[in-house]
Amino acid sequence: MVGVSETNLKGNHFKSIAKGGFDRAAFEFYNEREKSIFSGELCLIERHLKIGRIHYTNLFPIFYMLEKTGDVSAYDFIESVPSTLNRLLRDGEIDISPSSSVEYLRNEDKYTLLEGHSISSFGPVGSILLFSIRPIETLDGLTLLTTSQSETSVALLQIILKKFYRITCPLKSTDEPLSEGLESFPAYLLIGDDALIAKKTVTNGSLLIPGKDQNARLGKFCLEPNASPVATHASRITIYDLGDIWQRNTHFPFVFALWIARKECCTAKLVFERFKNDLAFAKIQALKDLRTIARESPLRAMLSEDEIVSYWQGISYDLTREHKKGLELFRKYAGELKLI
Repeated sequence: MVGVSETNLKGNHFKSIAKGGFDRAAFEFYNEREKSIFSGELCLIERHLKIGRIHYTNLFPIFYMLEKTGDVSAYDFIESVPSTLNRLLRDGEIDISPSSSVEYLRNEDKYTLLEGHSISSFGPVGSILLFSIRPIETLDGLTLLTTSQSETSVALLQIILKKFYRITCPLKSTDEPLSEGLESFPAYLLIGDDALIAKKTVTNGSLLIPGKDQNARLGKFCLEPNASPVATHASRITIYDLGDIWQRNTHFPFVFALWIARKECCTAKLVFERFKNDLAFAKIQALKDLRTIARESPLRAMLSEDEIVSYWQGISYDLTREHKKGLELFRKYAGELKLI
């Protein structure tokens, strides 16, 4: 957690209330545009913030630009999947993180929202996908596989099945590959880069499922009532985009993740405010230069530059009043189904 000690500012030096004098240079961990903050009469000297970092491509532009434009020497980045970052944040092992919206809704008393930031979509998101060998409306009573990496997406799937399709499906968490999962189960929810790569594999006709037609190739694109534009593979794999299904049925964006901080972290005001400023600046700059950033993306080996840019353009990184309406509807539905 963040450590704090009180310090007086006297001329060109910091003088610690507890331990004698310190040279000002020892504390200039702010970059040039932020050094004016030291002109006040009282400040806090704080050690590093521990920042959660989702290792998916969806947030690559933000973290790329955060590291490029800011002085990140005051931050320690802890990289993992959303479900793990949720736990680390909840347990106090990290201070700030882009975290599943369901984590925020379940433990709102522990967190402070970083206003203006989210991972959302106003329709297809491209990386929260249900791969199914049967039409979704025929899955009632069947067990479906879900990734173990996400909590919000799993909750969204349960809401979609129950509220929009009026069906109930037991869910089983797994980390096995899509091809193996669909050998034994009718549908599999994937998120993040796994979903992007799996979609590319399916639409290229190169996904091999034991017991299925190995010579199958891409079938057709179709539009299903109250669902989404989906790719139907000749081996009967249909891809449903959960962001699009949500928007078509609610007319609101879906908020998959929020930037949140543990409340005690916010008492470290200088470094906390600095991070908020750095994050806001990084977002603005990233959205101006997506094509350049796409060339640096680790997913460039699997997807074209155009595909990566198009994917990012389908994501909303803001948190407006409209986003919050979608979040509140998600809270309502999740509460009714006892998911939060």
